[in-house]
Order: sequence, then C-alpha cells, then structure tokens
Amino acid sequence: MVKHQPLQVYERQLCLSCITGLYGCRWKRYQRSHDDTTKWELLWSIILLFTFCLLLVWFYFWWEAHNDYNEFNWFLYNCSGEWSDGTVPILATTAAGFTYIAFLMVLALCHVALGQQLNLHWLHKVMLTAALLTTTVGVISVNQTWGQEWDVIPISLQATGPFLHIGALAAVTALSWIVAGQVARAEKTMFQVVVVLLYLSVLLGLYLVPLYITSPCIMDPTTLKQRPDVIGHQGAPMLAPENTLWSFQRALQMNVTGFEADVAISVDGVPFLMHDHTLRRTTDIEKVFPDRQMQDASFFNWTDLQQLNAGQWFLKVDPFWTVHTLSPREKHLIANQSVCSLEQLLKLASYHNSTVVFRLRRPPPTHPCHHSWINDTLQAVQQSGVPQNLVMWTPDEHRAQVRQLAPGLIQTSVEKQSPQSLQQYGISRLLLRYNQASTEEIRNFSQSNINLTLYTINEPWLYSVLWCSGVSSVSSEASHILKKVPYPIWLMRPDEYCLMWVSVDLISFAVVVGIFIFQKYRMSGMRSYNPEQIMLSAAVRRSSRDLNVMKEKLIFSEVGNGVGGADELFPDEGYDYYTNQGISQ
Repeated sequence: MVKHQPLQVYERQLCLSCITGLYGCRWKRYQRSHDDTTKWELLWSIILLFTFCLLLVWFYFWWEAHNDYNEFNWFLYNCSGEWSDGTVPILATTAAGFTYIAFLMVLALCHVALGQQLNLHWLHKVMLTAALLTTTVGVISVNQTWGQEWDVIPISLQATGPFLHIGALAAVTALSWIVAGQVARAEKTMFQVVVVLLYLSVLLGLYLVPLYITSPCIMDPTTLKQRPDVIGHQGAPMLAPENTLWSFQRALQMNVTGFEADVAISVDGVPFLMHDHTLRRTTDIEKVFPDRQMQDASFFNWTDLQQLNAGQWFLKVDPFWTVHTLSPREKHLIANQSVCSLEQLLKLASYHNSTVVFRLRRPPPTHPCHHSWINDTLQAVQQSGVPQNLVMWTPDEHRAQVRQLAPGLIQTSVEKQSPQSLQQYGISRLLLRYNQASTEEIRNFSQSNINLTLYTINEPWLYSVLWCSGVSSVSSEASHILKKVPYPIWLMRPDEYCLMWVSVDLISFAVVVGIFIFQKYRMSGMRSYNPEQIMLSAAVRRSSRDLNVMKEKLIFSEVGNGVGGADELFPDEGYDYYTNQGISQ
C-alpha cells in the first residue's frame, strides 16, 4: 500500500510577485506562467524597446541643449508674445516619461531573466502609447522649428562619447547574464545560435565603436592652444538685464575681453542696444507708452527711449533663475537701468580696452534712416573716441566704403565663407554659431590667420571642446560660469585612450565568457522548476483551464490550517506523486 505524504508548503516569493504584479498585474501564483510569450506581447515588447530608445535620445538631446535654453525661450516668446521658461515643462515631462519607460524596461528584463511570460498590463500599454506619441510629436516639432539644434548631439558626443561608450559596454556586458540564461534554458539549437549571434554582433559592434569616436580632446596636451577669449554676449545677461550698462560692467567683472551687442537705430538717428524688434519684453513700455507696445523699436526717438526702464523686467521675470543670488545693492542698480546707446557701450569698451562686436539691424523702409544707417553708425563710432582696432564691423553692405572712411575697423563677417574668400575681401574675423564650424574647419581658419569667434557658448563642456579644437574666442551669456574653467574638463593622450579602450574591451570579453560558462555549468545536470512545476511535474499535459483549477486548489490548501495530500488535489487520475520523504509501505 502506498502512503501519500502531505504536499510541501510553498515559500512566499515576494520579489517575483512584485515583478509580475507591477508589470502585468499578476500578483497570484496561478496567474503567472512560464509559457512562451505570445506574438502580440512580443510586439508590445518591441514597442517598449523602441520607445525607450527614442526617449533616451530625446532626454539626452534636451540635457545637452541646456546651452541654448535662452534661445529656445526667445523663440517661444516670438510665437506667443509672452516670456516664460518653456523648457521647464518639457524637462519635467521628459524626465517623468523616461523614468517610467525605463522602469518598465527593467521589469521586462526581470521577466526574461526569471523565465516568466511577458504580459504587459493594458494600462501600461495605454501609457506606453501616450509616451511614444508625445515624444514623436515633440521630435517632429523640434525638427520643423528648431532643426539646427539637433547638431548639439554629434557635437556633445565629442565630449561624452568615450564615456558613453564605456557605459553602453557595461550595460551590454551585464545583459550577458540574461542572454546566457536564455541560451542555457533553450532546447532548440536554432534559437540558441540566433540569440548568441545577435548578442555577439552587438557586442562586437561596441568593441569597435572607438574606431569611429573622434574628439578634439583626445590630443597631446603639449599642443593645446591658449585659453579662448570670452566675449560677453549682451553683457552678462544671466546676472543683469541684457544690453544695459550694468550688464556689461558685470561682464567685465567676469574677465571678458570684449562685448557683443545688437544695435538698432532710433528715428532720430541714434544707434542703441536692443535685441528684440519691439520694446515689450525688456522695458516698461506698457506703462509709459501703452498704445505703442507693438511698434518697432526703431520708430522711437532717443528722448522717448531714455524714459523707459530697462531693468525692472529682469527682477520680475527672472529669466535665468538668478535673481535670488543678487545682493540688495545689485537689485537696486538693476531696477534703475535704462536703454543703452552704442556710444555709451563704445566709451566703456575704450576705457577698459575691450573689443566690441555688434550686429547692426537695418531700419524698415519707411524709417528716416533706412538709407543712412551705415553713416549714422559710423558717426557714433567716431564720436565715442574708441580706437578703431577695438571695433569689429559686421555689416556686409557698403563694406568698401566703410573701409575707406574707417580703415582701422576690424572687418568681420557673420556669413560662413572659405578662408580664401575672406582674405580676398580683406576680412580677418568670422562670427558664427557654434554648430557652423567643425573641428577641421576651425583649424583651417586658424592656419589661414582668420580669427574665429563662435556663439553662444554657455556650458563648460562645449567651451572645453572648442578650446581643444583651437578656436580663438567665444561669445557667451554665462561668462561667470566659463570663468571657472581654467582648463578643459578632460584631456587625454591618444595612447592613453587606446589603452583604456582595449582594457575595457578585454575586461568585458572576459566577463561575458565567464558568465556564459557559469550559466552553462549552473544549468547543466539540473532542471529549473517553478513552484507549480514541482507539484505538476509528474502529471501529463493538461488544458489551461484544468491547470488553473489545480493552481487555485493549491493556493487554497495553503490558506487553510494544514495542507491536503496529493490525492485531494488530483483525485482519480491514477498517477503517483512523490515527495521528499519517498514511498513507504
């Protein structure tokens, strides 16, 4: 007579319950399955992976675009007419979405590692679809309205590429544990071959990526050129209202070597500093001239402009989140700033022996100075008494005439041209956006004795990359930040980088091989059972409904006071069930 012993009680698997519960709302044992994932769920897994990669790129883009947040906000202001920091909601939603999708990715990988069937809950599918659609819309919108900013990704990779490569290699190496486990569990040889080949292809690609990583900071430190000069773009607009005298004085305190400003011409022929076409954003025109808010700034005379306050908006709007760092004295000075004329700026530059580069905006056709704008500006330069070799002249119109009237001015172009073309027209300096000149072009300009100034450089990593590239000067809104960069953030000799690259690859390869060997040894001679399989291993294959019934009975037997025997769970089936105590007569 065969005596059946009580079934062994299951141990609680809280970790597994949390993983399957959070991913697919399968908190009960009988809800989980080790069956192959359905094709529909595999499709959702692919969508999850694609969304994760897309959000990763999107998040990286906005992280590195921090250098140009002010440019983005100014673009939004031109569209809406109201100034606000539009990057805050974008960063908040991007960070939340990326965190959520990354969490789902981790749960999915845990399912694969534990051999659990992937079954994403419908609510996660809705959220995943929303994240994919919103990110896609965001990418399309940026591409259409701010397409030039995508260049920040390849430029930033010159600073982060070597380190991102190490991080990616570490992540793929860690995935070898899951891949090796899947290969060891698989019974089909074809599946094993495909998985191994796919994984090794990705791994080999990462091993060879450094062959295509180029960075000007991978160089011999002895060939590093002198620190690029910093020009205060609109003064120090993060510390004071842009294009005001106090802003340029604050820039001088940050050791800038020059100023960059935007110049318009008043209706009575006085060049003054103003970036926008209207006075709404940077003055109190809504109080002084409420009926002229939308009028072009150049249609005001100098007397009217002097009545406007150009500093109170800065304290109210706090465009760079820096007002809390200002002292009461600085706030008082800011609150009493007025519109600055070009002549005032030139006198300040002359006193401190600083260079000045300004972008001159031609007045509208109906403006009295539409045809005399060049002469009016030249007259202001001459009246200021500034040495001509401190002024960088950028307008291309009537350049030959300007060279005759003021031969000492530094002829500067804001249009990208070849060094030969610039030399042909007697242009010795070039002012470009930082994405308009590659490392090779920067070095070509330097070899041709063309001084290149790139704008707008606010981040230390970008300043370091351009420094290593050999740029002579940069224009910055964050001179107080660049002041703290006495040396490139990182600099590495080519042989040092090669040694680091090869060492990391060898370590990764050794770890991957070790993990595959360990997983094979771990799986050999044993068979992985989950708790349900322990009880059902001796049973023949049954329908899904029967298995669910048996699982429910098994759970109920744990809840009660005592555990039933195997014959209570599977009556009249004619199968022998063995326990750890064996068979007794």
